[in-house]
Amino acid sequence: MNNDHAALPTSHEHHASARRRRHLPRLTRLAIALAAFTVAADASAQVNGAGHKPYLGWSTFSQQTIDPTFLTQAKMVVQSDALAASGLQAHGYTYFNLDSGWQGTFDGYGRPLPDPTTFPDIKALVDHIHRNGQKAGIYWIPGVEEPAVKANSPILGTSLHIQDILALPHRAGNAFGGPGESPYHYKIDFSKPGAQEYIDSVVALFSSWGFDFIKLDGVTPGSYSDDLSIDNRDDVVAWSKAIARTGRPIWLTVSWQVGKDYLPIWQGYSNARRIDDDVECESRCATLTNWPRIEKRFRDLPAWQDAAGPTKGWNDLDTLDIGDGEQDGLTVEEKRSAVTLWAMANAPMYLGGDLTRLDATGKALAGNDEVIAVNQSGRPAQQALGGDLPVWVTDLGNGRYYVALFNMNATRAVVELPLKTIGVTGAKRMRDLWRHREQGPSLGSYRTELPAHGTQLLLVEALPGHVATEPSSSYEAEAGVLSGNAGPAPCVGCAGGIKVGGLGLGADNTVSIDNVYVPRSGAYLMQIDSLTQGLRSYLYQVNDGPMQTFNSGGGSFQLPSSSTVPVCLRKGNNRIRFGNAASYPPDLDRIVVRGRGDAALPASTTYEAEAATRGGAVTAGFSNYFSGLAKAGNVGGGEGNDVTFANVEVPVAGSYQLEIDYATSGPRGLYLTVNGGATTKLTLDGSSFDDPVAKVVDVALKAGRNTIRLGNPEAPAPDLDRIVIAPQVLPAWFGAATRRCP
Repeated sequence: MNNDHAALPTSHEHHASARRRRHLPRLTRLAIALAAFTVAADASAQVNGAGHKPYLGWSTFSQQTIDPTFLTQAKMVVQSDALAASGLQAHGYTYFNLDSGWQGTFDGYGRPLPDPTTFPDIKALVDHIHRNGQKAGIYWIPGVEEPAVKANSPILGTSLHIQDILALPHRAGNAFGGPGESPYHYKIDFSKPGAQEYIDSVVALFSSWGFDFIKLDGVTPGSYSDDLSIDNRDDVVAWSKAIARTGRPIWLTVSWQVGKDYLPIWQGYSNARRIDDDVECESRCATLTNWPRIEKRFRDLPAWQDAAGPTKGWNDLDTLDIGDGEQDGLTVEEKRSAVTLWAMANAPMYLGGDLTRLDATGKALAGNDEVIAVNQSGRPAQQALGGDLPVWVTDLGNGRYYVALFNMNATRAVVELPLKTIGVTGAKRMRDLWRHREQGPSLGSYRTELPAHGTQLLLVEALPGHVATEPSSSYEAEAGVLSGNAGPAPCVGCAGGIKVGGLGLGADNTVSIDNVYVPRSGAYLMQIDSLTQGLRSYLYQVNDGPMQTFNSGGGSFQLPSSSTVPVCLRKGNNRIRFGNAASYPPDLDRIVVRGRGDAALPASTTYEAEAATRGGAVTAGFSNYFSGLAKAGNVGGGEGNDVTFANVEVPVAGSYQLEIDYATSGPRGLYLTVNGGATTKLTLDGSSFDDPVAKVVDVALKAGRNTIRLGNPEAPAPDLDRIVIAPQVLPAWFGAATRRCP
């Protein structure tokens, strides 16, 4: 069975004729679809003279989500001038991309024309962009829209007409199309004469206006639709061929959140592919974006980390909203973390927002040449560690590495990184690329303090020496103990060709690997090979210990994604059980356990609200951007409607950081009680029940087990995602930054 649950969708980009968004359900993918469509691809994958490095620039779309009148020719002239005056072009920010909304009518050949009221002379606009030293980008979609179909326009240079090239029976031509014979966006049949010529004519028109970039949106398979009756792979090939025939170096990006199963087409016929949905809130919060939408990229990227490079094209993580102050919805540290991830991924870095309001912080973050060099290195990073303190590494060769450390929690953290984790014995030089500061050498282990949702980006020059191979053991999921609905299923890319699906959505739907053997007790690294499209989460349990969370993402139910987390194991055989009682976990291929029992453990611990003791009317269920892919709702509004975390363990008594991740639209009160003591009322605010917000307070805990209760006997409380317990950050000389296994 394939555990391709129809999880609730998030957001996607709109087309001008489809401003009222339709969320399309995900359909079950057959494994044989991987081989259903093959086309000879360009060996370099950098097609049409573009895409040899990820581009830098700006896109209109983020600002369009909060200002529907933004996309006009007059305003674009102002924005182009603002980019030219910003100083960022000297750092490489040259692409100036128009998104959906410029089009108004069709010409006599069925080709899109600008809205004459908002773009009276698009060629003049492009000329202005070029005079400013910028490249111009435009947006369009696969298929043919209904006005051109009804007009049955002739196809330029042929004796054929639009209706001659449509697929029969009529069906949707992209992810924005509707069902039935009148889908508004009509599918083209590229086996028919005139089909390629029509795309040639559209691209030739864009080229005649001077455009240097095309974003092709609503591309499937992907974009929350795996309906292979749409299948835009042939469209992508046709657009690439049409660009080549212009003789101009025009960048082609396919969007949005395309499926990884069809990577050969995206790599062979485009320069970049969007691997995620929109980063913008699009009215689901009060700002352009927020931290949960940035964090989603951290979860999805490991599945795509091997897919990018100079001969493969680039993974597009969407817009960087970092220059409009509070309107961006991100703290300065969160913006820096976003830029760091985009840079390490070698993702195209394009800003959003209003360039006339670009602040000094945004300019400093976007214009850091040492960080831009990371982005332009042509060597996308690999994730060395996942979890709440992920580590990404780029091997530059000759003993040089880029290393990015992140703190995904809202608590402050001291990060301890054994350098063998990144494949070196020590560092003769470490340079902080954000602060332009030499860190000095490091032997054995590196330690640094990270603020809430913060990062450190290092250039590391390694000492000579060889890191010994760590012992490891692999355990196939299908060889474990399957319970409930869990069952084996074919998997093209999995070890042994089998995975386990049907996990989650019930406490009994689990897979238990009972023979995980280690020769000594300690902390080991556990590689989890899982499969999903979009966000999913395991809650896993080691032996009889507490539930732990593995938040993942991905782009395929046939090609596994690997991520590694530290785990405590005891000498001899151990049992590790995977599931998710309240929501959707990924399918599981296998786990690989490696090490000698001396891995570093984060000092913080996480406790999911949906897995805690829920009293009264409190419910637990799916929520997309939340840890564990679930939250506790109906908290408060009466006595007993509480969430109680009964087994919060700390090694020593003292003051700790307590992070409460919650969701609310408007202010709500939450009462906090620790170990039955005095109750503290917290007034929490937020703009959406869709996205969690963090609040950090200090609490006194006793050594051993503690009980933390959250509720509100007087009125409804916020929904609850999780809590995080972390020690107060102490000087590095004070003691260990990591906790020990029990």
